Amino acid sequence: MLRAYGSTDKGPLRPTNEDCFGIDEHLGLCILADGMGGHNAGEVAARMAVDAVTEYLRLAILEGPGRDDGISWPFGFEPSLSRTGNLLRTAVLMANVQILDAAMSVDRYSGMGTTIVVMLVTNGRLSVAHVGDSRLYLFGPRLRQLTCDDSWAVRVLAAESPAGSTLPQNHPMRNALTNVVGIRPRTDVHVFEEELPEGVRLVLTTDGVHGVLDEGRVEQLLGEVDLQAASRNLVAAALARGSRDNCTAVVADYRSV
Repeated sequence: MLRAYGSTDKGPLRPTNEDCFGIDEHLGLCILADGMGGHNAGEVAARMAVDAVTEYLRLAILEGPGRDDGISWPFGFEPSLSRTGNLLRTAVLMANVQILDAAMSVDRYSGMGTTIVVMLVTNGRLSVAHVGDSRLYLFGPRLRQLTCDDSWAVRVLAAESPAGSTLPQNHPMRNALTNVVGIRPRTDVHVFEEELPEGVRLVLTTDGVHGVLDEGRVEQLLGEVDLQAASRNLVAAALARGSRDNCTAVVADYRSV
């Protein structure tokens, strides 16, 4: 059983909120996207990604594993992943195609894209797909970051020097993304799966939250008994800490039935 709650705020400077999240407790599904692009196109890209992934997964899961694989796997089937892992990968790749098509068809959407992190809990197993720098953490009893940012800082500088993980906050390339949804015909979708311990808490955040809150503070706020309070307080704490970006946090509690 998954219970989840999300909170979002456009922050003090942005005219619109380009973060978007989706929750389907019945499916055990949580999604978070952080859009980018001018003329509100980031908002469009994030919403398209959340809607496309949710729609695909609902149809695929409701129709069950007896689907015709020739129809089910338009981007191929990755044998190292479970069927659920392949569903997540396919859903994100389909969102990528839809956003890219819209960006090429409408001038004001040109160049739009989005990060995305998707988690699905099925029979006690966690499946995750992500692109960009929106994150998923597991809390219980300690905080553990499950995703790795697709950023210049992590992928390039950190590979060359341990200093990559401690870049100054004002480094000009600190937040440059190396991989997003909707910018090129094929994006790299990172997928992993693991067994989920009983009674854990999961949290999805955009960089407006984890960019200003250290893991100790996130861990402290996730200790709230009520998941709604935990979600709201993460956003409020990020804003109080001086976040200038859109801020979103989705908190989910897992219990076996």
